[in-house]
Amino acid sequence: MSDRDGHMDPAAALRICFNRRWGFYRAFRGASFPGPAIRRAVTQAQEVPLNHPKTDSVQDPAEKIVRSDAEWRTMLTPQQYHVLREKGTERAFTGVLTENHETGNYHCAACGALLFMSGAKFDSGCGWPSFMLPAGSKAVEEHEDLSHGMRRIEVTCARCGGHLGHVFPDGPRPTGLRYCINSASLTFTRQGE
Repeated sequence: MSDRDGHMDPAAALRICFNRRWGFYRAFRGASFPGPAIRRAVTQAQEVPLNHPKTDSVQDPAEKIVRSDAEWRTMLTPQQYHVLREKGTERAFTGVLTENHETGNYHCAACGALLFMSGAKFDSGCGWPSFMLPAGSKAVEEHEDLSHGMRRIEVTCARCGGHLGHVFPDGPRPTGLRYCINSASLTFTRQGE
């Protein structure tokens, strides 16, 4: 489960996180794929005021960014490339934005698209930054992910297709969603900067 340095592999960390969250893992394994339900909840949640700072508008995902693998490698750090382009996962509790409680906006580290706002961030205790909803209904895209022997919903940047993390139906009200996002896939801009 953990290596010599005491670090846990991402799949084991996810299983522990699931088991701690109200028996969610056991319930989710037997449930039908919740993709449509999550999309409905996100759409309804867009109307919920969360006291977000004033921000730039969410970029139109029609402005898709397409780059070669070599271009992404030169633009991103090795950790960012692993997470965003190879669908990797940073180790739990190691991300620089996990404990960030400042007011501001979270952008895609690859293309700069606005993805999440600090008013939607909450402490889930799972080891990765967690959000109740994205900055806009078109900021992220969702895809079925069957890797690591689990059925999950992957979240990607709608603009560049970069892997961000996963969304789970065990978040707080009003959305009931937990967007579990890798710090390496995000940059943070403080309010007023």
